[in-house]
Amino acid sequence: MGGQTGFGPVPVGEDGRPPFAADWEARVYALATMLRRRGVFNSDELRDAIERLPPEQYLTASYYERWLGAIEMLVTEKGPEIGPEIGPEIGPEIGPEIGTAP
Repeated sequence: MGGQTGFGPVPVGEDGRPPFAADWEARVYALATMLRRRGVFNSDELRDAIERLPPEQYLTASYYERWLGAIEMLVTEKGPEIGPEIGPEIGPEIGPEIGTAP
């Protein structure tokens, strides 16, 4: 099904929801959810983009750092397709701290 082996299972909290070690991780999750709902990309495209991250980035990134890298890749690739209605709406909500992942 793709991806790398040997990293263990995807982290899941006791209630079955994704756990977040930091606020920025929850923001990345929310951003991905919103972009999927808006039709910017689907889950398969996100997974594919994660798998296309450069090996040095993939191997050194945390779970949500991979998501963020994949989202950046997809938004860059699809830029003109996304349309102006997405950009202004998400910008102020995310703020500069989204890019300060540990």
